[in-house]
Amino acid sequence: MAQIPAPAQVKTKQAALVRMLGVSKMYVQPDNYDILILDDITLDIHPGEFIALLGPSGSGKSTVLRIVTGLSKPSFGTVLYRGRPVNGPNPHAAMVFQSFALYPWLTVQQNVELGLAAKGAAPAVRREKAVKLIDLIGLNGYEDAFPKELSGGMRQRVGFARALAVDPELLCMDEPFSALDFLTAENLRSELLDLWLESRIPTQAVLMVTHGIEEAVYMADRIIVLSKNPARLVADLANHLPYPRNRKSSEFIHMVDQVYKIVTGWDEDEDEAVQLTEDAPARGDRPRLRPIPYGHLSMLSGLLELVVDRGGTDDLYRLGAELFLEVDDLLPVTETAELFNLAEVSEGDLTVTALGRQFVEGDVNDRKAIIREQLREIPLFRLIDRVLRSKASHAMAKEFFNDILEEHFSVEEAERQLMTAINWGRFADLFHYDTDTELLYLADDQTGEMVPVALNDAQES
Repeated sequence: MAQIPAPAQVKTKQAALVRMLGVSKMYVQPDNYDILILDDITLDIHPGEFIALLGPSGSGKSTVLRIVTGLSKPSFGTVLYRGRPVNGPNPHAAMVFQSFALYPWLTVQQNVELGLAAKGAAPAVRREKAVKLIDLIGLNGYEDAFPKELSGGMRQRVGFARALAVDPELLCMDEPFSALDFLTAENLRSELLDLWLESRIPTQAVLMVTHGIEEAVYMADRIIVLSKNPARLVADLANHLPYPRNRKSSEFIHMVDQVYKIVTGWDEDEDEAVQLTEDAPARGDRPRLRPIPYGHLSMLSGLLELVVDRGGTDDLYRLGAELFLEVDDLLPVTETAELFNLAEVSEGDLTVTALGRQFVEGDVNDRKAIIREQLREIPLFRLIDRVLRSKASHAMAKEFFNDILEEHFSVEEAERQLMTAINWGRFADLFHYDTDTELLYLADDQTGEMVPVALNDAQES
């Protein structure tokens, strides 16, 4: 496991606004098997802090927000707000969503007034406050406009105004800029940061989920990094860079690179998830499938070619910046490269292996053969192969494999895992897939033996 840096030093001696104490979250599957999403998260949020929550896609960042705001209950552990347990929606917290979440039949002013109306504020008070906030966020003159008349940036401004209207002590934001174009997002980041730094909003603390490392370093004074499957706290970093922050400064670049190394360098403990192997049932463990990353093979090929052309090693932060890829876009590709033994990631650098160079220098058939051999070592593909070979028709419905994967993952994750596996398997000519019948099957030239993998009784039935 990667070394966890020391927690950020709190800027104030005030008591914590929010305390998450040993919080875990599980989702129950149809067979009553619980899938662990968050595992033993302990985190304090103090007044005066702007915290960015980073982690790979699917790491449970949004789940943390929902639990902090009281929209979701933890399975285990406690959430305290000013020392009192959070039971139900927290009236002192407000949320800004990625998708704007405006009511299309209400005007800008009516959308901003919603929270105030829910709190029972008088109509005159609601109108006065809404107008002030609309002016503050730069939308004066649009009070009577409907969401469909606004651009994406303008709609998100309404979302901010609606959240701020209830004077929240804690402002939670779930990737609030990710649905916007680059320039609009940049303007909104700067404007929100100015409001926060100049204390022009009543908010005492901000918790922002983001997949952008640069965004986190630019805005936050504390950066929390989560792992995934399940989410655990990997790092808690203080960001002491003075505001306003210059993205081109060596200090800023160094901080981004430091966070990149943490996000791309954490290692899952191999003992935390039992691989689906022949000896697992003998040990008394339930066989478990580890998830495969969602790397696109075309992007993988291009990335390896680019790095080989540069000598075989390159900095991931620089690569991401040059290719306009956020860490959520780049990580699945680098994880796939490591899974296939085509590259290694260490200290934020990606280095192409000897097999990776062979992959880059080969033609399409050579590349297929290399991927095919690597897939043979992955339990999910060994499972698919055994099932297909055990059938007289050498074919099996996609739904069958979905049912197996849902024993290990959520319904949505099982579908994503299987579609990724199908795309990889088809590319490598390991098996075929008929999109009309939704059947996975083996052709006559795909009968070479693979190492079998044990299935539990439920999976073999």
